[in-house]
Amino acid sequence: MKRAAIISVILEDPQESQLEFNNIVSEFHEILRGRMGIPFKGGNVALVSLTVVADLDTINSFTGRIGKLDGVIVKASSAKEGIDVE
Repeated sequence: MKRAAIISVILEDPQESQLEFNNIVSEFHEILRGRMGIPFKGGNVALVSLTVVADLDTINSFTGRIGKLDGVIVKASSAKEGIDVE
């Protein structure tokens, strides 16, 4: 059963991690339902919110890959109930 989840990401030095972060997000594009990024003036931090729908193993794999990047903090919250989506 698939679940909806929100993934919050802080890139502490976007210039160093943004390319690899975007590559990982592209690899998981099929589960992505929404993305909002907020860069801050000065370029020393960026916030990204990702909305995904997938099984928990896929969500955990996605967040695990992101969490291994240097200077990146990731947290995920998923719905307790599964959802029925096409």
